[in-house]
Amino acid sequence: MITQTNRFNIQELETIVGKYNISLWENIDQSKKQQLSQAIAPDNTINCIIYPETQAQLSDVVACCAQNNWVILPCGSGSKLHWGGLVKVDPTTHYQEIIVVSCDRLNGLIEHAVGDLTVTVEPGIKYAELQATLAKTGQFLAIDPAYPETATLGGIIATADTGSLRQRYRGVRDMLLGISLVRSDGKIAKAGGRVVKNVAGYDLMKLFTGSYGTLGIISQVTLRVYPIQEASGTVVLVGERDHIAKATQTLLSSALTPVAVELLSTNLVKELDLGKAVGLIVRFQTVIGSVEEQLQKLLEVGNSLGLNCTRYCDYEVELWNKLKQKIWHSHRKTEIICKIGVMPNQAVETLNQVALETGLGLIHAGSGLGELHFNSVNPETILELRQWCESIGGFLTVLAAPLEIKQKLDVWGYNQNGLDMMRRIKQKFDPQNILNPHSFVGGI
Repeated sequence: MITQTNRFNIQELETIVGKYNISLWENIDQSKKQQLSQAIAPDNTINCIIYPETQAQLSDVVACCAQNNWVILPCGSGSKLHWGGLVKVDPTTHYQEIIVVSCDRLNGLIEHAVGDLTVTVEPGIKYAELQATLAKTGQFLAIDPAYPETATLGGIIATADTGSLRQRYRGVRDMLLGISLVRSDGKIAKAGGRVVKNVAGYDLMKLFTGSYGTLGIISQVTLRVYPIQEASGTVVLVGERDHIAKATQTLLSSALTPVAVELLSTNLVKELDLGKAVGLIVRFQTVIGSVEEQLQKLLEVGNSLGLNCTRYCDYEVELWNKLKQKIWHSHRKTEIICKIGVMPNQAVETLNQVALETGLGLIHAGSGLGELHFNSVNPETILELRQWCESIGGFLTVLAAPLEIKQKLDVWGYNQNGLDMMRRIKQKFDPQNILNPHSFVGGI
């Protein structure tokens, strides 16, 4: 039931965005309710979703929430709302219901400087839509995120979701040239600019990349883009793990220049109908002659190690799409997704862990970052995998899991010496703790 106080609160927001840009909880469709519920702790409630249409409206909405001490759950399309920790309201310091602030209608393409290889967009623009627009000029954004059909640029940056192209183009934060954001008090801040060599301001781009909406709400970004390459080809190597590890080491220490190098667990190789052992999938994109030469050299490496080698050219797009489908499109309620990081020379051994006999694993060979996916697994198994990763200098974070599992363990699993600094940064950027409270590392 909406109390008189709640009605006043809604009316206050309506003066900023209009009544048609606010949806009360009881009026939200069931699928959206389920999506939002995955982001908050049980016994917490959502009052409404508000949809600002301009940066000025977003600023005013956040300022209104700050003045009333309302908790904010920022989101875009919501495709990654189930990632990370659960938002928790402290009833002693906050209004007891959560306001969802959606950037879904802040979705414009502001400027595409084709000659400068840069693009400036609002956070709600869909990744797939932006790529289609860039493709018309022979350019692309070198990011390969989860849920590419629905993911927004704001969500991709907030979760630092780079994907397989990290091998050649580095991470999301390396794509960012400029950023505008709304602080927790509603004021607008900017850093960087719209040109590649701009170095103005503090490097907020790196700070906000992967901050999961806990420091501010992104309102505009400028990113570098790249020319679409002339040719593309892929080699898949499958075989005994020591030989795959050797092939990976040889590749990464060679003069070859792949855009993607992914290690696949045995189960994932089976799901892709590529064989019955650990796999290595490598993609090259450049001019035709260079692609042909590099494919041949990698095939020679694979053959010398006795690996099952397959070359893909005509159907490689379908192969990579199938890999993406297997990794990111199950959407089962019991699905558990973990992000891991290990030393690259330990990646193959990590994929050989016992727990992965029932799951799917993928690790970016150059960085050691990857994802593990399980249809169902108990918290004890997750903690065993985390212990393994930490024993070799790595980490394991639970991105997605049923609420009952997230309540039983620390999804981030980080307690190192950087935690105090992170808490001080959170205090500086969000002193009232209204942005996704208690959902990030260390309960931030």
